[in-house]
Amino acid sequence: MSDTQARAIANLLKTRETMGAEWEIAIEEVRLGYARIAVTVSGTMLNGYDMAHGGAIFTLADQAFAYACNSHNDLTVAQSATISFLSPARRGERIVAEAQEVMKSGRSGAYAITVRTDDGRDIAAFHGLSRTIGGAILDPETNHA
Repeated sequence: MSDTQARAIANLLKTRETMGAEWEIAIEEVRLGYARIAVTVSGTMLNGYDMAHGGAIFTLADQAFAYACNSHNDLTVAQSATISFLSPARRGERIVAEAQEVMKSGRSGAYAITVRTDDGRDIAAFHGLSRTIGGAILDPETNHA
């Protein structure tokens, strides 16, 4: 696998999902075991306190996690995930989720995902465990789905 193929996988997965399109999530960078995506907090992402809903922040982190753990072209899903909320994000703020592979062993992988504002303020720390369930996302011969 190459970084170019990893990016192609993320682009393909985004076309199959609704959240990325609905929230206008931008894929900024994807390479093997790594993904960085961003979104601007909109009115549809707010909770009753006029802050980004925890579920919206979790979703962004989970999306980056998905792109990073599928970057090896092995169909992979979340096995478990936890998040710690550190600071609120507000309407209009651009938040960035950055996922980094920590380790892979057999069919399992561990990932650390940070969510920060553009100016570097920490929003959340997300930890995900992945499980490869078999099969390729892109055909290894053609690099197409």
